[in-house]
Amino acid sequence: MSTFQQTFQVNGMTCGHCVTAVTEEVGAIAGVTDVAVDLASGRVTVGSGREVTTAEVAAAIDEAGYQLAS
Repeated sequence: MSTFQQTFQVNGMTCGHCVTAVTEEVGAIAGVTDVAVDLASGRVTVGSGREVTTAEVAAAIDEAGYQLAS
């Protein structure tokens, strides 16, 4: 069960591959239990058992090839 839920805006996602890449990278962060990507809006909602930092999410998004919106 996710204790924490945070939403991030991501730039550059345009297709299903983008969704898969972001889901895999963010899902690999320690403590993350759920990742929901809304391609149309660019929103990524992260559920976790601990508070995940913006820096951790930004690094995972970057590894997937995208960027958090400023």
